[in-house]
Amino acid sequence: MTVKRNLALILTVLLMTGATSVYAQPKDTTRVHRLPDVVVDGQQRRIDNSAPVRVIGSADYLRLGVTDVADALNRLAGVTLRDYGGAGGMKTVSVRGYGAQHTGVSYDGVMLSEIQSGEIDVSRYSIDNVQSLSLTIGDGDDIFVTARQATTPAVLAIQSLTRLPADLKPHLTAQMRLGSWGYANPFVRYTQRMGRSVALSAVGDYVYADNDYPFRLRNGNVTTIERRSNSRMCSGHAEVSGLWTPNDRSSLWAKIYYYDNDRQLPGIVQYYTNVCGQQLHDRNWFAQTRWLYQASQRLSLRLTAKANWASSAYRDTLLPDRRDDATYQQHEYYGSASMLYAPCRDVEINYAADYCYNNLSSSLATDRRPYRHTLWQTAAVKFQRQRFTALARVLWTLCLNGAHRGEAQSDMRRWSPSLSLSYRLMEDEELYLRASMKDIFRVPTFNECYFHHYGSPDVRPENTRQYNIGLTWRHAWSPKLVAQVAADAYLNRISDKIVAVPYNMFIWRTINMAKARGMGVDGEARVEWTPSAGHRIDLSASYTYQRVANRTDASSPHYGKQVPYQPLNQGSASVGWENPWISLSLHGQAASGRWATPNHYEGTHIGGYADVGLTAYRNMMVGKTRLQLRADVENILGHQYEIVAHYPMPRTHWRMSVKMEL
Repeated sequence: MTVKRNLALILTVLLMTGATSVYAQPKDTTRVHRLPDVVVDGQQRRIDNSAPVRVIGSADYLRLGVTDVADALNRLAGVTLRDYGGAGGMKTVSVRGYGAQHTGVSYDGVMLSEIQSGEIDVSRYSIDNVQSLSLTIGDGDDIFVTARQATTPAVLAIQSLTRLPADLKPHLTAQMRLGSWGYANPFVRYTQRMGRSVALSAVGDYVYADNDYPFRLRNGNVTTIERRSNSRMCSGHAEVSGLWTPNDRSSLWAKIYYYDNDRQLPGIVQYYTNVCGQQLHDRNWFAQTRWLYQASQRLSLRLTAKANWASSAYRDTLLPDRRDDATYQQHEYYGSASMLYAPCRDVEINYAADYCYNNLSSSLATDRRPYRHTLWQTAAVKFQRQRFTALARVLWTLCLNGAHRGEAQSDMRRWSPSLSLSYRLMEDEELYLRASMKDIFRVPTFNECYFHHYGSPDVRPENTRQYNIGLTWRHAWSPKLVAQVAADAYLNRISDKIVAVPYNMFIWRTINMAKARGMGVDGEARVEWTPSAGHRIDLSASYTYQRVANRTDASSPHYGKQVPYQPLNQGSASVGWENPWISLSLHGQAASGRWATPNHYEGTHIGGYADVGLTAYRNMMVGKTRLQLRADVENILGHQYEIVAHYPMPRTHWRMSVKMEL
C-alpha cells in the first residue's frame, strides 16, 4: 500500500481521543472525590506525596523542548529508556533498574497490558495527544485506584488531552509535522460539548518515516559512513472518547482506541552488514469505560471495564522457507470495582477488587494456547492530619493458569504489603520528608512460561522489595521566582529473578536463579523566573545514580557486576526562554557507559553519550485562529552513539511543525 493510500485511509477514519473523567481531589480529606465540571485542566505538581512522583505536563513540552513521549520520559529522574533508534523504533521504560516488565503503564487511568512479553512500547502514544505523564514509584497518595494499579513497583500514568471547551461550538486542532528521512506526521483533534452533560472528543494521527539515516561505523582503524536499512515504518491510530455527567453525583466515561503499525525491523549492525528482512505488523484495539458515583460526602464508588485485542504478525523475507513467520493474538477482558470511604476528617479507606482474563494463541505448531485468570483485591488506609500523612496498603493476588495444549504453569497466591509516610518539617516552609516501603512480585509472562525452546512452566514469580527515603522542597521568593527540588535515596532487593540460561547448544530455558540489589539516588530541580511581562525563563535538571548489581553467587567472578543496559550515571538539563518574538529551548541528556551482557564479556561495553537539542517556536493569532510554528534540531553535536548494542541512533536531524487551533 502506498503512502498516499495509507494517508487517505487514516485521514478517512480520523476519530479519536480526549474526554476523560478526571476528578478534582480537594485538600480537605473529609470530602471524597468531587465530580468534575466539563472543563478539565492539567495535573498540578504536588510535593507532599509520601512516595516519589515525577510529573511532566503539556505546558512543559514547548518550554523544555520535548519532542515525543520517549523524550519526555528521559527528563524524569530514575527512568532508563531502551531505544532501538529511529521514528518507529521500539521504546520501553524501566525504573530504578527493575526492568520494563516491572513498570506498569496506565492510559487514562486503566492499565495497559502485554501478556506475551510484558513490555509496553511507549513509542505508539503521540505526545500531541498527551496532557501529562506521571511516574509514581511505590504507592501514590491517591488511594482511590484499581487494585491492578498497585501490582507493580512503579506506574507510568499517561493522561490523554482532556481540555474541553466551555461553549457548545465544535473545536478543531490540526497539525502537520515533517522531519528528516521521510518523516511525516499529520494530527487532527476534534472536541465539542453536546449540552451541559455530554462531551465528545475524537483524535487521529498518522506517522510515516523511511528512517534510512546515515551512521558512522568504526571497525578498527577504519571509519565509514553507512546507511540504516530495512527501517521504514507506517503507523496510524484513532480514538473516540465520550463523557456523560447526568448530575453532580455521577459520570460515565468511555473510550474506543485503535492502533496499526506496519514496520520493518532493522537488524543489528555488525562489521559492515546491517541487512535484514524482518517485518512486524502490530494491531491493537481496545474499549474501556469508567463509571464514577458519589453516594455521599463520605462515600464514592467506581466501576471500570475494558476489552483488549492485540495482534502481531512477524515475517522474515530473507529466510527461503519462511520458517520463522508467525502470527500472535492475545485477548484480555478486565473489570474492576473500587470504593472510597471517609469515616472521619482525617481518614480515608479504599477497597478494590479486579478480575482479568488473558489468553494467547499463535500460528506456531508448538503453541500451547495458554490462558490465565487473575483476581486482585486490595485494601488501603490513608491518615492525614496537619503536617503528617501515612498510607498503608495490602494486596492479595490469585493467578489461575491453564493451557489448552501441554503443561500449564502452576497457580499462584501472594500477599503484598506497602507503607508510605510524609511529614512537613516546618510550618512556614514547604519542606517535606518522605519514606516508603513496598513488597511486590512480577508474574512470569507467557513467553517466559511457554515459548518453545525458551519458556518453562516451572518458573516462579520474581520478587521485589523497595525502600525509599526522600526530601521535597518548594520555595517562592516572589510570584516571579519559584524553585522546586526533590531528592530520593533507595534500596531495591530482587530475588528469584527470572533469567534465561543455555540448556544445550540449541535450547535455552527460563529459570529462577538470580538475585540483584539496587542502590541509588535520584533528584530533580526546577526554577521558574518571570523577569518581566511577556518573558519567562525555565531551568530544569534531573540526575540519577543507580548501582544495580548481580548478587546471586558470591563465589562467582560475575558477582557484583552491573546489570545489562543500566548506566551508573545519567541525567538531563534544559533551559527555556519564552518571549514575544521567538521562544527558545536548549536541552540535553547524557548517560555513562553500559554493558550489553550480564557477565561483561569483552566487546559488549556500550560507550556513554550526550545528546543536545534546540527548539524554537512562536505562538500567534491569525484572526480567530491560534497558530503555532515550531522547529526542532536534535543531536546538534552530531554524536554517534547507541542505547541498545549494535543499534546506532541517528545523528543530527530536524523536525518542523505547523499547528492550528480553531
